[in-house]
Amino acid sequence: MRLHIITGIMLLTCVFAYGRETYTLEQCRQLAINNNKELKISSAKMKITGEDRNAARTKYFPQISANGMYMRNQKDIELVNYDDLTALSSLLPMLEPMLNDKPELAHALQVAANDVKNATHLDVKNVWLGNISVVQPVFMGGKIVSYNQIASYAKELARSMNATQLEEVIYKTDEAYWQVISLVNKKKLADHYVEMLKRTENDITALINEGIATTADGLSVKVRLNEAEMTQTKVDNGLALSRMLLAQICGIELNSPMNLADENAGQQGMFDESSKSLVFPDINKAFANRNELKTLDLATKIYKEKEHIVFADMLPNVALTANYLVMNPNSYKGFKNDFGGMYNVGVAVNIPLSGWWEGTYKKNSARAETLIKQLEYEDAREKIELQVNSSAYKVNEAIKQLSASTQNMEKAEENLRYANLGFKEGVIPSLNLMEAQTAWFAAQAQLIDAQIEMKLTKVYYDKATGITMQN
Repeated sequence: MRLHIITGIMLLTCVFAYGRETYTLEQCRQLAINNNKELKISSAKMKITGEDRNAARTKYFPQISANGMYMRNQKDIELVNYDDLTALSSLLPMLEPMLNDKPELAHALQVAANDVKNATHLDVKNVWLGNISVVQPVFMGGKIVSYNQIASYAKELARSMNATQLEEVIYKTDEAYWQVISLVNKKKLADHYVEMLKRTENDITALINEGIATTADGLSVKVRLNEAEMTQTKVDNGLALSRMLLAQICGIELNSPMNLADENAGQQGMFDESSKSLVFPDINKAFANRNELKTLDLATKIYKEKEHIVFADMLPNVALTANYLVMNPNSYKGFKNDFGGMYNVGVAVNIPLSGWWEGTYKKNSARAETLIKQLEYEDAREKIELQVNSSAYKVNEAIKQLSASTQNMEKAEENLRYANLGFKEGVIPSLNLMEAQTAWFAAQAQLIDAQIEMKLTKVYYDKATGITMQN
């Protein structure tokens, strides 16, 4: 029976361990990139700008269109109103005797009259029209070229904004990742501190029972233990929320078990010697890498092209045209109820005469918008330079703080070791032991903060310089 219980416990342990997958920093980044909705939106915008660029290129080629129309009219067209021909009606009685003697002439006149009447009668009850038109732009004031340049810049702008969004996702992931690592180490520290105070409480309780220590000593330990347990609870809650935040960034379920590779790396295992070296700000490198500057530069170029478009509206436009027209009835040879067509070619010129006044104001407005983008670009350069220098100073401060915290921790451990020995030998009171324990706990917490601060300041420095972060 005992064997079955042990086997069941081992199986449950294996299942639990299997369910808690371990994620490295790079894996968390990749999950965040794959599941981030804003990145997917920016990728779709890149596709849109690519299609817009292809659409702009079609303006260089002839524009072909076809039109057709059918119309049903109520009445035909009579070019002559024979009811108003009174003079002709008065001649008919005079010609009647002659026409009676010559029936051939009467028949010929009747045929001629019918032909004339048919020729002046237009059958337009059913009208068909068709047209194919070709327009080839020759000179549009540079408008088509400017539109294509804007489309190209817009595609680059979308790509730059996508890169900015990608970097932001990576930075948020790194920040959340190291926040979890910080709280994991603080949880271990808080647990160890609580166990230490519990052992001290047991020792002092035994001394109180022997009459060596006082009740006040026992109460002091209980107060410290209660404070440590409250700190332990806060760390546990903070760690749970930090794991949820990281899971949300990575796009996985908030309550899914999620272990991180650096949780058991140890306080010194997270760093190598190169990470502890001082950094010197490289402003030119930041200017070359920061996507914000690329975005503002592209925006300035787009507004510059908009100036050209406004100016192009003030210039003449020239285009070649060709058309083929089909109609029924057609009047190319008389007026017949059949289809007939013809083609024509020509040159279309549009010269804006009264648009210069309005165009001048529009051009001044476009120049002002371009100037705004140029000023924003210069302002961004100044802010980036300040940000890079500030980030570099913070990295160097964090390195020095880590060194100082390491030394303080070593001294606190040595002080705690002497306090434990002195307390066991009875030469150091419990108050001094608890002070040494508190100092050790504070030094350890300060060291963890310094280690994580060093990691985060390096992340912020990489962000300021536009460096794509690697493990």
